[in-house]
Amino acid sequence: MLARFLKFGSPLLLLAIATLGMAISTGSVFTGPADLLSLLRGNADPTLRTLVIDLRLPRALSAFATGGLLAMAGVLMQVLLRNPLADPYILGVSGGAATAALASIMVGISGPLLGFNAFAGALIVTWLVFALSRGSGGWDSHRLLLTGVVIAAGCGAIISVLLAIGTDTSLRTMVFWLLGDFSFADRPLLPWLVLAFALVAALVLAPALNILAHGHARAATLGIAVPRLRLAIYLLSSLVTAIAVTTAGTIGFVGLIVPHAIRLVTGSDHRIVLPASVLLGGSLLVVADTLARTVVAPRQLPVGALTALIGVPIFIYLMRRRSTS
Repeated sequence: MLARFLKFGSPLLLLAIATLGMAISTGSVFTGPADLLSLLRGNADPTLRTLVIDLRLPRALSAFATGGLLAMAGVLMQVLLRNPLADPYILGVSGGAATAALASIMVGISGPLLGFNAFAGALIVTWLVFALSRGSGGWDSHRLLLTGVVIAAGCGAIISVLLAIGTDTSLRTMVFWLLGDFSFADRPLLPWLVLAFALVAALVLAPALNILAHGHARAATLGIAVPRLRLAIYLLSSLVTAIAVTTAGTIGFVGLIVPHAIRLVTGSDHRIVLPASVLLGGSLLVVADTLARTVVAPRQLPVGALTALIGVPIFIYLMRRRSTS
């Protein structure tokens, strides 16, 4: 298993390093290898140090952690619902976290309490999806997906109302935050800590996830405590989604296309799929954020719009490749 992970993980790790290097080098002022070397030696110009260390690096690290969190949430949701179309955005979990976070912002709440409220919103929406989609015979993946889409639409309506009653001065900031914005994501420590914790927890659950992916009945027959495993996945996916949303707003498609791409290349072993998805998801969002702040500089584009523009053709390609394989 280690050999297989190194086979797929090593290129992804190099890709992650390359995208982070690109992010801290690209901008209104290009930072070349010599400049980065002077930073490492500690004799760089103070302006260059401020530009790279205080501005670009925290933003790039926040983008990578957020992409990893969203990709991990997509993997967990797809196993939980046994549906390849499941992701936090489609199922409304992102919408629930965003609704709670936006309502908190409007009443002046910030800091750790904002993250807690977003986590609570994600939990409530996930619980609603499960509670409303449960039939007499238990949960059905198609009913869960449809219920999630409806709940997501409801969250979108609530968000529209909050935007309508918001003040004009904060409206543009709120809209950009909802579409994905790393302009104020200058504290990457929390998302990285949550990413590390969630990845370790998910890897502990990975053998059980491999069994659960073949069906709840089969998992129960093989001795898996399915209700406890579901609860663990439910809590973990809600936590990582909430942290991603509070860091950068609502960003779609990362949790949908990244697990697809990884499974097409590596297979379905979640001991490999989970860390590989984190690396690819983080790299994808770093690239999207770099494009967002440089394509029409000095103006910035919403990151969520770029991930959708990137994600739609990639998703279509993956679906066509899967249908012809």
